[in-house]
Amino acid sequence: MDLFSNEVDHNHNWLPSDGIVNYYGTIMDLDEANAYYQKLMETIAWENDVAVIFGKRIVTKRKVAWYGDQPFDYTYSNNTKKALPWTKELLELKKLSEKLTGEVFNSCLLNLYHSGEEGMAWHSDAEKELKKNGAIASMSFGAERKFAFKHKQTQEKVGLVLEHGSLLVMKGTTQTHWLHRLPPTKMIKAPRVNLTFRAINSH
Repeated sequence: MDLFSNEVDHNHNWLPSDGIVNYYGTIMDLDEANAYYQKLMETIAWENDVAVIFGKRIVTKRKVAWYGDQPFDYTYSNNTKKALPWTKELLELKKLSEKLTGEVFNSCLLNLYHSGEEGMAWHSDAEKELKKNGAIASMSFGAERKFAFKHKQTQEKVGLVLEHGSLLVMKGTTQTHWLHRLPPTKMIKAPRVNLTFRAINSH
């Protein structure tokens, strides 16, 4: 019996070339997704993100949190974070993402978007701390949002909608050749929580 009525082929590669993106669709039932969403909103140590752009310190409306096996440092946008110890729910979700993908993760960067007006500009996750060509598992809770990819050379674009309680995986040379973003939209008023499980190089 198919619990989730969604016949998503998670082996399908959404990118035409130069990388691999697999979308698993919803990986839990609605009640479970709602419960995790609530717990993540309540128990995560959310804080406004800070970016240093052209020497200017910008505080974002979007909130973030950084967790891991060890107090890993993670630097992006000229700002360094130290990983907090896992919460019970994060460990459960990490294990679920590892079971489904066959990958191993040791850290998680979380984003809280309060509404569709908060998004993320084009970027790739290629910071030096990350395992080169390592997989990134992106889990979504709350509002459904469009997620877009753009090839760095050809400018070709690919987009898909990430559902509540869903999993998307980026791997191979995706970060080398593609940018991704979460486009803002005034149509969506509800919050979205996004978890990106990662492999940090531990020395």
